[in-house]
Amino acid sequence: MSDVLSRLLAEREWLLCDGAMGTSLFQRGLETGEAPDLWNVTNPEKVADVHQGFVDAGSDIFLTNSFGANALRLKLHGDQDRVREINVAAARVARGVADAAGRPVVVAGSMGPTGELMAPMGALTPEEAERVFEEQAKALKDGGVDVIWVETMSSKEEYAAAVAGAARCGLPVVATMSFDTSGRTMMGVTPEEAASFASALQPGLIAYGCNCGVGPATLIDTVLGMRKSAMPDDVITAKGNCGIPEYRDGEIAYTGSPQIMADYARMARDAGARIIGGCCGTTDIHVKAMYDALEGYAPVAAPDRARIEAVLGPVDQPLPNPPDGGERGRRRRRRG
Repeated sequence: MSDVLSRLLAEREWLLCDGAMGTSLFQRGLETGEAPDLWNVTNPEKVADVHQGFVDAGSDIFLTNSFGANALRLKLHGDQDRVREINVAAARVARGVADAAGRPVVVAGSMGPTGELMAPMGALTPEEAERVFEEQAKALKDGGVDVIWVETMSSKEEYAAAVAGAARCGLPVVATMSFDTSGRTMMGVTPEEAASFASALQPGLIAYGCNCGVGPATLIDTVLGMRKSAMPDDVITAKGNCGIPEYRDGEIAYTGSPQIMADYARMARDAGARIIGGCCGTTDIHVKAMYDALEGYAPVAAPDRARIEAVLGPVDQPLPNPPDGGERGRRRRRRG
């Protein structure tokens, strides 16, 4: 299988990624509490419709509907023995959309965190975590993905275990962390530390960066922090949420508009990101606005905090407390 992502990065200054799978599936009838990953088996046509929307909006890369399809996450629904079935299905649904696109489109196999704490803070050992991620990555490869995309990590230990497990399938690996706690991940990692850590991992990552978090302003500030410690040729990826998350009537809503996401996309390029997409709340409408903003755009100087906040709002924006107020809910949150 050719490394289409490396080829596109060699040919292009920037690549557009997709938006939020969870948000898009809720718009198509997913109920709160359902496992979105199971829709690859039960509602594959709706998952394919989400992918198609992002491809039609201009995405060069889109992520499979497999964020929570590792054995430890699926155990919450009693489906821990269906890892291969669900991930192969996710990859095949995505592969069909990409192969019909009429242009090179990268299928990235999404792998999110286990939801468990790593030792010594928790019971999950590095060896067990690596096995869990390896199982998922191999199934995604067998289904036809081009690259493994590890995302929304908060600890260096789980990040490293995910990358190590993913690398065993033989595909290129992209990995991102989520910064949502006073400029750090939930486990206290700074953007500078994350970039130094990611850049030194072996086997090496094809790209690394940040996703999710609080809002686009915080995400841009994170990219700037990563750039301080990144090697000159490192490929940084940015997938910011669509505005600021707010709880309304017990549900999360996002304040971002297509114009905000267009401004964010250009600012991400200015900050040094080469792979740019959206995370929670980002629909194909927002991605199309990002594509239009990036097409033909000549980056300017990296923004300072004043410019970021003038365009995108406050950088130091607190993550809203979930209804149960617990860290457990945050550890198990979905990309979406």
